[in-house]
Amino acid sequence: MASGNPLSFLHVSKPEIDLPPAVDLYAPEVYAKGKENFQRLIAQGALRPDPAPRFYLYRQIMGAHCQVGLVAGASCEDYLLGVIKKHELTRPDKEDDRVRHIDALQSQTGPVFLVYRACPGLDQFVARRTVEPPETDFTALDGVRHSAWVISEASEIALIQNEFARVPRLYIADGHHRSAAATRVYQERRGLSPVRNDGRIGGSDYFLSVIFPHNQVQILPYNRVLKDLNGLSPGELIQRLEKVFLIEAGGPFAPDAKHKLALFVEDRWRALRFRPELIEAADSLGQLDVSLLQTNVLQPIFGITDPRTSKRINFVGGIRGPEELERLVRGGDYACAFALFPTGIEDLMAIADAGGIMPPKSTWFEPKLRDAMFCRSIG
Repeated sequence: MASGNPLSFLHVSKPEIDLPPAVDLYAPEVYAKGKENFQRLIAQGALRPDPAPRFYLYRQIMGAHCQVGLVAGASCEDYLLGVIKKHELTRPDKEDDRVRHIDALQSQTGPVFLVYRACPGLDQFVARRTVEPPETDFTALDGVRHSAWVISEASEIALIQNEFARVPRLYIADGHHRSAAATRVYQERRGLSPVRNDGRIGGSDYFLSVIFPHNQVQILPYNRVLKDLNGLSPGELIQRLEKVFLIEAGGPFAPDAKHKLALFVEDRWRALRFRPELIEAADSLGQLDVSLLQTNVLQPIFGITDPRTSKRINFVGGIRGPEELERLVRGGDYACAFALFPTGIEDLMAIADAGGIMPPKSTWFEPKLRDAMFCRSIG
């Protein structure tokens, strides 16, 4: 993807592409190369530091879907105190990688996708501001349009800060490893950073974020493909599944409501609906379709106790459509596929509020935040 394109930000986010294939992905020279490439982009003017702290509005348009978020620093202290809510576990190796990347570059180059409950004051400000011509506006090769507005007026900055002072909490939608890594860097540097005029320490006390109102985000399903039927024949599998689901032959390809799934096996689709008694017996976390599937199907029928580590299951983002599930099963690498209905943002926020941890690969947010639209120096 980056071949022949020296401006590709993959030279910064995946600097191993510029080193011999034998180099370990986590070797010191990988992070050093990322730092070198990052500084080159700045020196060339491809990345331009702003002269003063600012907010930005970042709009993405993907087909008929439009979402506008605020680009800002989110507080690492709020993350530690639980004001910024999590809903996923993180892997230490991925955290370590992000920590070393931030340390090497002295910058946060990947934004965290945050969500807040929409409020009228911010909605009105954003609507008013985004009718003006954007400073940045382009459509990427995947068809997603990216636009940005710079918020530099003191009165507008104050308005945003005052509005967010009344927002009780934020939710991590995507970027658990990035936020965890940025907070670890902050903890390591706390007490070592110079004190600023406002009494706060240096740039590591916040992490780069794009913060969206909850009613604008788009969640797509995160589907499951299984490599085998755990020794069952397709007919035996259906018999076992009949104790969990009400089953109809013939589809649909994509489930159209919560607690509805679709199964592709034996070159055909079947519509599945969880039996009401299973739903009623579960708590709010257990009533998520991903939880019901894990508890009632993947573990007892397929023998998959930990989907994080099992090599017999894979996850396919809903952006790729049901055709991808058919292709994977028909190709012979997988025995069957489950298509799910997307997890709702209200469910995500309710579970995060309760301190719950959702199963892995519960949500797929689209469109993705584009690297290099914004970076945040912590040096």
